[in-house]
Amino acid sequence: LSRLATPHVSSRYASSQSPTQEGFTPLPSISERLAFLHPSRELLEYYRKKIADFDEEHEDLVKRLERYKETYDEQHKLQWEVRQREEEIAELQKALSDMQVYLFQEREHVLRLYSENDRLKIRELEDRKKIQHLLALVGTDKGEVTYFHKEPPHKASSTFLPAKSREAREQNDTSRTGTKRSTSKPAAEGEKTESPERYQRDNQTLLLQVEALQAQIEEQTRLSKEQVEALLEDRRIHMEEAQVQHQRDQDKIKTITDKLRKTQNLLYESTRDVLQLKFDARANEKAWMAEKDSLLRKLDKDLDQLVISRDPGREKKQRVTKKMLRADDGAWKLHSREIKSLQEQLMQEQRLSNMYREQCVTLEGELARIREEGDAGRELFKERSEKMGKRLNLVTRRYEALQKRRNMEVEGFKNDIKQLRQKVKDVENQLFKVTLNIGPDQDLAILHEVRQGNRLTHKIQGELKNLKAKIYALENELRVC
Repeated sequence: LSRLATPHVSSRYASSQSPTQEGFTPLPSISERLAFLHPSRELLEYYRKKIADFDEEHEDLVKRLERYKETYDEQHKLQWEVRQREEEIAELQKALSDMQVYLFQEREHVLRLYSENDRLKIRELEDRKKIQHLLALVGTDKGEVTYFHKEPPHKASSTFLPAKSREAREQNDTSRTGTKRSTSKPAAEGEKTESPERYQRDNQTLLLQVEALQAQIEEQTRLSKEQVEALLEDRRIHMEEAQVQHQRDQDKIKTITDKLRKTQNLLYESTRDVLQLKFDARANEKAWMAEKDSLLRKLDKDLDQLVISRDPGREKKQRVTKKMLRADDGAWKLHSREIKSLQEQLMQEQRLSNMYREQCVTLEGELARIREEGDAGRELFKERSEKMGKRLNLVTRRYEALQKRRNMEVEGFKNDIKQLRQKVKDVENQLFKVTLNIGPDQDLAILHEVRQGNRLTHKIQGELKNLKAKIYALENELRVC
């Protein structure tokens, strides 16, 4: 053990030489000291093995550090790719929402086109009927034609009276004799036959309009339901994404909190070790100073004794004294080196503590930022949920109001149709009474009744126009809704 300890101390003593020793005797070289010590092969092999172990440990640590760096780079790359995928998913979801909105807009446009097409078809039927009516009226003279619509609505037919009846009608108009009954009675019968069929066709037109409106309302209702379902699905997706993001933020906050706690514990342990090392360094410095004082006092006493005695072995004692001084100087150098190393360790620990403190401040700032982002996300999600709920309630109320209004309009249409049918029946009864009560000299009364019938017809046409205007107004309101 003494052989192993002596070279170790000597090597530390040799490596602790500083330029402040200008007044002392220079130390011998390492070769001279090794030659003086005569180290054994076992000692050299031991130190060679130690150095090889240290080199292997250093290489192992470097390899571990490289593997850790590769793992960290791979993890960072994966996190970056995951973040890119999340951004792409968010963009795709946004594009999908936009496409749904565009799809609903296009469907609304298609429904408007369908309603416009139905309206144009109904108007085409009305125009054809008007054209047929005008052709029938313009094609013959007044009172000489009766027209019937027994064919389909797109066809018009007129039945002209024979030439004899026409001549008799002209003669009756000029002479006003009792023979007018032969021509006016068929005309009245023609008008009587034409009026119910015309009113029936008008009723069919109104029924077609009502059916078209009902189909449009059903399509609008279906579209509204699909829009509400799409909004609910979008809301569910946003809620799931918000929950996942919230859970991810919570996990990240937990991880950062654990890292912060570990960093604080490491900072506490490092600070405690630094303080302990500082305390040990001060204690060693005090012990070294006390030992130095005692050695200096002992050296003074020995020098005094040497001066007084002046023995023949003075040179030998001086050499011993020099060796003691060298040993003392070596111990002092050793202590100074240890103090310097402790000071360097203290400075390094202080740098580490400052670095850890900065990391703690940075992590706390990031934690506060993440919390603020989480709060902002929750507020935004809450606001969007409230807006979507309000929009859903508004759509529901509009749908209920539209359904109620549709029912009221349908009821009004049914009442109007019932009243028109009753009026048609009344007109038919009046015409029938007129045809039954007609006498030989009642042409003026018949003309008067015909004029009243024409007025009633114009009135009914006006009411039909008003009803058509109501239908168009309802269609415009449905478009606005």
